Amino acid sequence: MRHEYITRQWIPNPVAEVFAFFANPRNLVPLMPYWQRVEMEGLQIVDPPPMPPHQRGTPGEGLVAGAGTRMTIRFRPVPFLPVRLAWDARISEFEWNDHFCDEQERRGPFAYWKHCHSVKEEVRDGQTGTLVTDHVTYELPWGVLGELAHGLGAAAQIRSLFRHRQKRLVELLAPGSQAKGAA
Repeated sequence: MRHEYITRQWIPNPVAEVFAFFANPRNLVPLMPYWQRVEMEGLQIVDPPPMPPHQRGTPGEGLVAGAGTRMTIRFRPVPFLPVRLAWDARISEFEWNDHFCDEQERRGPFAYWKHCHSVKEEVRDGQTGTLVTDHVTYELPWGVLGELAHGLGAAAQIRSLFRHRQKRLVELLAPGSQAKGAA
């Protein structure tokens, strides 16, 4: 059975900077919880369409994974478990400063996974920033057993991972953060 998880976060950074940060595959690892011990194992970049002219030279201009980019990460799926899984993903959609989506390919922990990151300029309390929306559609493997696992903790773990990502995003995009230079 497919499930959806949607979360939103407002941050006080410009859309172009936030989008470029997410579109840089090097920034995936620092967003993930330390206990997962995430490692980028493979990366085949397909360049995105050209950056909009008004954005060139802005913070975050750099490595960007366009539609068709493939990556493989290895990670620990459960804290303290010595088992590491491989996860193959492909960027399936990419539109500058709007959204991009990644989907699980051959290997991974899910029977189905599609994660779309979208960004939109939004003003809050007189400050212009970015509303980040993460929309995940996923299905666990193993049929009824997967549904049982979903209810017993998989759904809670996904929520926890995205809360962690939101906290890390604020830290990594804060003024003076070294991650801004890597983006």
